[in-house]
Parts: sequence; C-alpha cells; structure tokens
Amino acid sequence: MDARVGFHVSIAGAIANSIDNAKKIGCSAFQIFSRNPRGWSAKPLDEKDAIAFRDKLAASGINSNSVLVHMPYLPNLAGPNGELYKKSTETLIQEVQRCSLLGIRYLVIHLGSHRGEGILNGITQVANACSMAIDEAGAGTTTVQILLENSAGGKDSVGSKFEEIGLILDKLNSSRFGICLDTCHAFASGHDIRSKDGVDSMLEEFDNKIGLDKLEAVHLNDSKYPFKSNRDRHEHIGLGEIGINGFAAILSNYSTSKVPLIMETPIDARRGDGDNLRVVLHLLAGDRYMKG
Repeated sequence: MDARVGFHVSIAGAIANSIDNAKKIGCSAFQIFSRNPRGWSAKPLDEKDAIAFRDKLAASGINSNSVLVHMPYLPNLAGPNGELYKKSTETLIQEVQRCSLLGIRYLVIHLGSHRGEGILNGITQVANACSMAIDEAGAGTTTVQILLENSAGGKDSVGSKFEEIGLILDKLNSSRFGICLDTCHAFASGHDIRSKDGVDSMLEEFDNKIGLDKLEAVHLNDSKYPFKSNRDRHEHIGLGEIGINGFAAILSNYSTSKVPLIMETPIDARRGDGDNLRVVLHLLAGDRYMKG
C-alpha cells in the first residue's frame, strides 16, 4: 500500500483552494480547518463551495479518505458543564455536519482540560460531547468519523495517556470514533520514541490500551522540547528531540505508515514543507540518512 503523506494546508480564498495548495507541495493526504480556528463564529458553508471542493478533490487523485478536518482551537470538550462546554459541543456538531457536506471522512478533535474537576469527569465529558455530536449532527453525517487526538500532557490535561483515551472509546463503543496519534504529543507526554525499541513499546501499549485497529491517522511532528516536557511545540522531521532514527522507526512500522500521515511542521529558513516531505519519503523508502 502506498503511503499517504501531506500537511495541514490553508483554505484562504475558498475552501477548494486547499486542494491546489496540497497538490503544489506533492501531498497525497492533507488536513484543513473548515473555518477560522481561533473564533467561535463560523460562516455557513455555501453549497456551491462544498460542491466545488468535492468535485476538485474527486479530480485531484487524492482519496477522500486521506483528508482530515481539524477542530478549531477554542472548544474544550473535557471541561465542566456550563456555557463554554455547551459552545464546545455545538461546535463539534457543526464540524461533523461541515465534514459531511465536504465529503470528508475524518474530523480530528483535541480533548481539552477537565479544569480541576478530575480526570474521570473529563473523560465522561468528552464521551458525552462526542455522543451528542453523533446523535444531533443528523442522519446524513454517518460517513464522518471523529478522531480523538492524544495530548502532550500537563495540568488538568485529558488524553495524554492511552488508558484515558481507551476509557473514552469504551464509553462511546462505536465505530464512528478512532484515534489520530500525534508523535510530538506522545513524546512530550512520556513515550520515548527516539529508537525502534521505543516506537515498538509505544505501539504495544497503544494496542493494549486502545487497539491498533482504532488508529486512523498520524500527526507526524518532531518536538522542539525534550522528552516528557509536556510541551506541544513542533519541529521539522528529524531536526528535533525525537530525531531521525525515531522517525525512521515510526515510518517503517506498518501500523503507522498505512494511515494518512499529516505534518504540522514549521516553515522557516531551515526548511519548508517540500523539504520535510522529501525527508519523510526518503525514510519511507528506507533511507534514514538525510542532511539538513
């Protein structure tokens, strides 16, 4: 199976422009925000824009199952009941509906913070929000799958441990949910994936606590901060604390390489997206020596 690799790309100008942006880089997979990620209000998707997106995607050669939408940043699905939790859940419902209109299968969500209410309460709140979103998004949205993303950890964080994500999935008990594994977050939260043994150990724990059959996508990011830092700051592939050997191990593993691989790496004087893509493609081909 050919690897599906790409980036988070811009929708500026029109949502269908994201496909052009992905193709220019050479992506075979990509991720977008369907709206402004830093605000609560969202302009409804115009039917013409949605049709243009679906038509352009169908003609692009990129499979619709290789496209992800990422939730905006403001919602906190693990938080206590109140106005913020209500708005967060409403946003999740809207995003499921928008994914369906665009013909996109995967919606990636951050789980958020329990805000001092305890991890078990946070787990219950995430599960309740997800259940409500599926119930209220409507019958026409059944092709959309919500992917829970592991977190980097830190105070009141939900989802930095695979066990916590497994408990959420147990409560949901539905094929409508899966996992997006972020490598930077995994490293920051305590999985030492700088070697093959470390990657194998992480995936074994993932399988035991969640199940590798639930892995639907990978956010492929190196880390600017050291192991177990609980800091979420992405670095170019192989140039951060995880390093090139870690990514060689990640990309040589069937479980991780068979799903869409989405980079959320920086663009700076050292590298752009095309450079990171070349590194990943070399590693997928078994060449772990990359310069720069």
